[in-house]
Amino acid sequence: MMRDDVEYVLPLRWDDQAHRSDAAELGEYLAWLTCRVDVTVVDGSPAHLFAAHRRDWAPARVVPPSVPGRNGKARGAMTGLVLARHPLTVIADDDVRYDDGSLQQVVAALSDADIVRPQNVWLRPRPWHARWDTGRTLVNRAFGGDFSGTVAVRTGLARPGYDTDVLFENLELERTIIARGGRRRIARDIFVARRPATAGRFREQRVRQAYDSLAQPARLALELAVVPLILALRRRPVALALAGTAVIIAAEAGRRRDGGRGVFERTDALWAVPWVIERGLASWVALSLRLRGGVPYRGARLRRAANSMRTLRKKERR
Repeated sequence: MMRDDVEYVLPLRWDDQAHRSDAAELGEYLAWLTCRVDVTVVDGSPAHLFAAHRRDWAPARVVPPSVPGRNGKARGAMTGLVLARHPLTVIADDDVRYDDGSLQQVVAALSDADIVRPQNVWLRPRPWHARWDTGRTLVNRAFGGDFSGTVAVRTGLARPGYDTDVLFENLELERTIIARGGRRRIARDIFVARRPATAGRFREQRVRQAYDSLAQPARLALELAVVPLILALRRRPVALALAGTAVIIAAEAGRRRDGGRGVFERTDALWAVPWVIERGLASWVALSLRLRGGVPYRGARLRRAANSMRTLRKKERR
């Protein structure tokens, strides 16, 4: 039943090192997937890697990106949506690992929604930086929902496309569908596994992820306030400790929300404190990059994190 309804789109762009270390494992996952759904890999890798992937990952369909834009991941996702053969599409990064249960759940959630945002959980064993990032996840769960490396959408409403020149492509896709009258579900109770990144990859994403907040002004204001607050309280250790405790309490509320206690560890909320401090610092760097023309991204600069709902609604009316 699922094959007749669902397209799985995987945008990627690898170099030789990623190919050597991950191609076999991803190939096994794609072989598992193709027994359940039709799979389209949109591969922006160099020609020799593209040829190897097309050969080794059959029967998945491997195609090059054909949609213009400066954000390679958005180009890949949009190419996959254009080529999708089915009314429902699951878009996932190359480190996302669905199982039967989570795949069926996310597809079923589209019965009363047009875009579904599930919850990613890092696979174990988790290195230190994955636990650090879990602090971010729990804070986001406490105040709404976390943006993950995968979404499910109704294909027709995601066409003819969305802006591929923005950095925060998941938010751009979500806002575009809502601007078209679509319904969103933040599925905090659907847990989808994700392989932890390397420590190097984690480090290079710090400022880029902070730049995403430029599309969410209220959030950005809170993140920019972190460093001034720490400086103001530096001679008041009790007040500083209380602020840190408030962060941990918020993260723990996120851990307990919608079945999270079954997948997150008891000590995960403690990692919210270093993450909040890191985000407070990175947000100022991101703001300075915005003033200098945008965040560097694969040899270019992306100025916009995402378009506002007002801009997108005007665009849809036109």
